Amino acid sequence: MTSLSFVLILTGVLLNAAAQLLLKAGTNAVGHFDFHIDNAIPVGWKLATEPHIMSGVACYVVSLVVWIMALSRAPVSIAYPMLSIGYVVNAAVAHYWLGEVINFQRMLGIGVIVVGVFIVARSS
Repeated sequence: MTSLSFVLILTGVLLNAAAQLLLKAGTNAVGHFDFHIDNAIPVGWKLATEPHIMSGVACYVVSLVVWIMALSRAPVSIAYPMLSIGYVVNAAVAHYWLGEVINFQRMLGIGVIVVGVFIVARSS
């Protein structure tokens, strides 16, 4: 894998992770809601205009473009497993930014993911 391929993959993964975190922050700001036919427009508008959600959607759009560029340069069998890096990033940032708990079992799972990504990256 070339350096450019790796940078594009990592950028796509980080943008995707940022999108998830921003969407979660947006739903935290909006609060719990139920969709019904009678509240679809007000709730939809509230979600569509929430700044974190708008930012998350923008990150998704940019990550899609970057990901397509990455896939044009790297085999999908290498690139796709790299998406798992997003789990690690999301867990760490969610812990510090959103106050989510990372217990031993989650840490162990994250460790397995890191080892797996390392093995896949070295196989190219």
